[in-house]
Amino acid sequence: MDRQLGALHFGAERAERQAARAERLVQEELDRLGWTSETLAQRPKGDLSKVRLAQRLRQETMVTLAWIARRLQMGSVAYVNNRLYLLRQGRLQ
Repeated sequence: MDRQLGALHFGAERAERQAARAERLVQEELDRLGWTSETLAQRPKGDLSKVRLAQRLRQETMVTLAWIARRLQMGSVAYVNNRLYLLRQGRLQ
């Protein structure tokens, strides 16, 4: 388990730790789905599994939408934001 970051930890260290945690979550989800990085690239950018993973990353880490869009190969930040909005509204299934 990650130790808590305090006031003496700087932004770069926090960002690095969050990115590492997010990467672990991505790998965990890929393993759960039985996907590889190649499968991730082949899936549509609005794939429901990708959107749900993006939602989990937003809830459990502090990575940016830009990081999520790049790592999950989901297109633009605006597209990811739109998909997350639709998921929250229950209009994405």
